[in-house]
Amino acid sequence: MSQEIGRRDFLKTTTAVAAVAGTLARPANAQADKVDVGWIGTGMRGFYVMGRAYESKDLLQVVAVCDTYAGNLAKGKDQVQTKGGNTPKTYVDYRELLADPNVKSVVISTPEHLHFPMAMAALKAGKNIYLEKPIAHTIEEGAQIVALAEKSGLVVQVGTQNRSNKLYKRAKEMVEQGMIGECHFTRAFWYRNFDTSAAVPAAWRYVIPEDASPENTDWKRFLEGAKDQKVAFDKHRYFQWRNYWDYSSGISTDLLVHQTDISNFVLGKTVPSSCVASGGIYMWTKDKGDDREVPDTFSAVYEYPDKFELNYSSYFGNDQYGYGEQFMGSEGTIEVISRQYMNFFPQKFNNKPVKDRQEMHLDRVKDLQQTDDGTADHFRNFLQACLGKEKAIAPARAGQIAAIPGHLATMSFKNNKKVFWDEKTQKYHFS
Repeated sequence: MSQEIGRRDFLKTTTAVAAVAGTLARPANAQADKVDVGWIGTGMRGFYVMGRAYESKDLLQVVAVCDTYAGNLAKGKDQVQTKGGNTPKTYVDYRELLADPNVKSVVISTPEHLHFPMAMAALKAGKNIYLEKPIAHTIEEGAQIVALAEKSGLVVQVGTQNRSNKLYKRAKEMVEQGMIGECHFTRAFWYRNFDTSAAVPAAWRYVIPEDASPENTDWKRFLEGAKDQKVAFDKHRYFQWRNYWDYSSGISTDLLVHQTDISNFVLGKTVPSSCVASGGIYMWTKDKGDDREVPDTFSAVYEYPDKFELNYSSYFGNDQYGYGEQFMGSEGTIEVISRQYMNFFPQKFNNKPVKDRQEMHLDRVKDLQQTDDGTADHFRNFLQACLGKEKAIAPARAGQIAAIPGHLATMSFKNNKKVFWDEKTQKYHFS
């Protein structure tokens, strides 16, 4: 089996881009002191990112908010009024927000399956975008977003905020300085556990608002971009969407993407040439009353073209080792744990460290004075890019490179086969 990634759709998109490129108005923020933002998606993640965004209040003005659940919309509006000191316009339909001439840039912090229609519409409307990861729900969709973003010249920042975490920036510098020698292997992992008596008793089983109903939750708009447009209103699917294939690929695109992206950032490794993945639903099965579709236990092994392997694992039944990456070189190892701690261990021969290098241990908060995982700095970089003062650290192409491994893992898992990727032809096949 061979698959060409969206060739017909890509050509259609390229033609459309050429037709609209001349009419896309560059946002006025390039000459302004503040970026006028419209916020699409003010649920749990969107609300959090908005809070971090206001750490750059000197560069930001949120002029509009949009959400399909009335409760989220009200929370988003209230946060703008509280932290921004202004009253934003409110929308249920993101298209109406994109048509608002006061909105120059947008944040898209919505379920994964909505990233593609919203990002494409925003680019065609001439808006810069802060787009939560993954860039899209499929490789094909991501390729189209990259093509339109690069043709338009608009700013796109994908929300892979590890790139703005000072620990990873330090790790990148150390690798470039040769501190770990040749690196042909990285281990990445993300382990979690859940108290079954807690408010969130299992992975992605977020608290569902008691008042949620078809009347205050626009189910039809939520389903845009989903494979099944006729499924009946379901609170679990709406508020706990990461558990279902139509809206998410679970571990592959929620967690793994962050770690393949940061391996690219730190080591310069881009897209793997093959992936084999395995796992399943071991913790919360249907006989325990859970209808999730995506795995809670997952492993993937990636081979890269330049003699490099990334070994990934995730398990939601034990969090003893937390989450992180171990960049294992011939002369030393750099590991970043929980986005907060970085350790450097030199290799030792005859109990003597290579080149007399000493161990190093950094705490992101205490030693680097960065109080969050990098989200605040990541968003500030986006604002500066909109103002023409910096380049986005996670542009659309980087977001696509980060997402492709996640999608390959999903395809390998679903097909129970090893999947191969050819970067030059943009084709994949199974063996």
